[in-house]
Amino acid sequence: MILAGDIGGTKTNVALCDTTEGGGISVRAQGSYPSAERDSLESIIAEFLREHPAAEITHACFGVAGPVVDERVETTNLAWDVRADSLAAALKLRRVALINDLEATAYGVETLGPEQLHTLNEGAGDDGGHRALIAAGTGLGMAGLFRDGEHYRPIPSEGGHVDYAPRNETEIELLRYMQRSVGGRVSYERVLSGVGLVNVYKFLRDEGYAQEPAWLAERFASEDDAACISAAALAGESELASKALDIFVQIYGATAGNLALLLKPSGGLYVGGGIAPKILEKIKDGTFMRAFSDKGRMSSLVESTPVRVILDDKTALYGAARCALLRG
Repeated sequence: MILAGDIGGTKTNVALCDTTEGGGISVRAQGSYPSAERDSLESIIAEFLREHPAAEITHACFGVAGPVVDERVETTNLAWDVRADSLAAALKLRRVALINDLEATAYGVETLGPEQLHTLNEGAGDDGGHRALIAAGTGLGMAGLFRDGEHYRPIPSEGGHVDYAPRNETEIELLRYMQRSVGGRVSYERVLSGVGLVNVYKFLRDEGYAQEPAWLAERFASEDDAACISAAALAGESELASKALDIFVQIYGATAGNLALLLKPSGGLYVGGGIAPKILEKIKDGTFMRAFSDKGRMSSLVESTPVRVILDDKTALYGAARCALLRG
């Protein structure tokens, strides 16, 4: 019995898992908790295990939003200090694995079947080639996956925090706007995440690209800003929201293309995170892939890369469970 967790800035998902006959991961029980409403991961685990008692937990692994250093994570978007030794003591286990949340999703990619993916680009394909992962959600994450001959092994990174590089005049203006807003350096996460979509929207509104509807401004007072913007854009209800989502998806595609150049993932580039499935209709309209492939002399190289959107929101849980088994 494996206890697996996916700890994000917005919500924490915890699951009890075991293995199937074919070596896959089966989720037996799952709980989801608003992260900001709890003061620690231990408190969430205790609550989950009260709701879903387990006779014996043999392995545990948690994917956490933040860099893992010396089996400890100071979470990027939460005031938590997550420690492997503290978790192991609470669970009465010899050890608990802590990995980056994108690393957990990367471990989970190998468990996915065709029905859990949407293919944006078939590409040339190479079943034994390396892979890459990019995922926008509360933050922005990137990871590589190298083939060790038998399995894919993640290469964790903090690629979401590299310098944002604009590609045209509008994006240059966006960079300058963000430099004024944050007081200096701008990372990709500032424009390619849930908050990033809101930043793009505010830039277009404040710089006079389109008018903000009064009804949409009112919704911001009681609903999530990014969700309001994407819903209004997908429904065609707001020119401003539509422009913001269009720029957001262009930046997403271009950044994914940069990752494809960096890692040459002939085995496929995977688009994870919570945002992509929610705006899949926009991603499918060609905006993403045009920006992805627009790489000058290297365009044909990135066009040969298979690109797939991860649809299953349990992928990080599958990955955390798989990592727990691989690490013993």
